[in-house]
Amino acid sequence: MTFSSGALTWEERVTFTLRSLYAQYGYQPYTMSKFEEYDLYVRNKDFLISDGVITFTDTTGQLMALKPDVTLSIIKNTRDEGSSVRKLYYNENVYRVSKSSGSFRELMQVGLECIGGIGRADVAEVLWLAASSLYAIRPEFVLDVSHLGLIGAVLGAVPPGAEKSLLECIGQKNPHGIADAAREFGVTPETVRDLQTLASLAGPPREVLPVLRSMAERYCAVRDLDELETALSVFDGTPLAEGIRVDASVLDDMKYYNGIVFKGFLRGVPGSVLSGGQYDRLMKRMHRESGAVGFAVYLDELERLEVTAEEEPAPAADVLLLRDPDADPSSLMSAMERLVREGLSVRAASAADPKVPAKRTARLTDDGEVVFLD
Repeated sequence: MTFSSGALTWEERVTFTLRSLYAQYGYQPYTMSKFEEYDLYVRNKDFLISDGVITFTDTTGQLMALKPDVTLSIIKNTRDEGSSVRKLYYNENVYRVSKSSGSFRELMQVGLECIGGIGRADVAEVLWLAASSLYAIRPEFVLDVSHLGLIGAVLGAVPPGAEKSLLECIGQKNPHGIADAAREFGVTPETVRDLQTLASLAGPPREVLPVLRSMAERYCAVRDLDELETALSVFDGTPLAEGIRVDASVLDDMKYYNGIVFKGFLRGVPGSVLSGGQYDRLMKRMHRESGAVGFAVYLDELERLEVTAEEEPAPAADVLLLRDPDADPSSLMSAMERLVREGLSVRAASAADPKVPAKRTARLTDDGEVVFLD
């Protein structure tokens, strides 16, 4: 079915397309209140995209805020999941200063969160859905991916006090700034060269990962690079592969984020339209033991695009695909894609979950085959 452009706005077309995509992979809708206690945002001010928050005093005298962010609200209002995983998607209005207008606006934000005992397959799945989200809006996309573990390992070799300046220079792709800061803090020439490499290195995984591999070996960060390679392996041989880049200058606040982080771009839009990553550290700051990974699509950044979207069916999960906790992400995504191409919605999980009913149950075998159990 094709959306009628006369009946739906561009924002509605994109929203329906993304919601359908997430539902096909077993994510469940999540709704929340329009406001939260202001203290929630004060404690995590650095996590917010915009410093501005609209506040008001409730009838009880409590200072409240129109929510400028969805992720903080979801964490606040969900419990630790232990070894199980909650897969949620949302389309919610947030209230913050728009980059385009410079004033407060009510903005629609669409995204998803994967919270609980997440593993490498969950991270790879979220990364796949981030790329698929961009592709669904416009096939000419770029998803830049990085790993904060490797960057943190290199920064661990610099003197105390130098990290902030050097991190800013990496994010700005500023090798000259790195050299200036290095002289100020007495960073060794070898580390300076590695930091400058991180600031400038960007390209297809097959070209960038070997360079990062040798750096990871020097800084005892091989496990971090293995995680990055494993997550990116799901794109090998797929139509999405052309849009995937490794860019070590993709950074987020290390007080909140860890592991894989990423930003998405579309042709015709100057800034990023999608941002996400693993935020276990934010979970810990909010007294949660669970891990988490997710992303958001900022619809206000897409207003200059003329989007033509096709509606996908969004039924309840047709297939619950059981897989081992350490299942190969490439085999898992290939199996899920085969089921989706057959018109089925599918949710992958390591165990059956009574909260997520499915019409049929299947298991992913060690050789990547799907065997139905009923």
